[in-house]
Amino acid sequence: MKLSEIKNHLTKLDTIAFELPNGELVPNHFHVTEVGKITKNFIDCGGTVRNEEVVNFQLWNANDYDHRLHPEKLINIIELSEKVLKIEDLEIEVEYQGQTIEKFGLDFDGTNFRLTSKKTDCLAKDNCGIPEEKQKVKLSDINNEPCCAPDGNCC
Repeated sequence: MKLSEIKNHLTKLDTIAFELPNGELVPNHFHVTEVGKITKNFIDCGGTVRNEEVVNFQLWNANDYDHRLHPEKLINIIELSEKVLKIEDLEIEVEYQGQTIEKFGLDFDGTNFRLTSKKTDCLAKDNCGIPEEKQKVKLSDINNEPCCAPDGNCC
């Protein structure tokens, strides 16, 4: 989800809820402790120089049960970050404390913002020698008809 999308969804909500990939909700007394831009410059295993930028939201649970972040407040935080940090309309990455700091993508289901699992991947599969995974076929799915007709001269 891009920054413009979350702002659009927030204008239509009365409350904000974030849902973890396992279906549990982040406690509703969470705080967004950071909104920032992360720039990652790197070289992949194939030798290609890459540059990635994302907007980072950090969610944090406090023992502050009397306050809840409202949509208009989060919009204000986002807009201040855009102005001061010159953040463009980038994809959002969310940090949340699990067993360690976990990073998630972000989606919206019409009610809740869903934290989506992220996975590592090789960006240079064509250069680093990893063979493509072969497509698996069940023998039971193969048509049992003979591949050649008796009078076809193909065998």
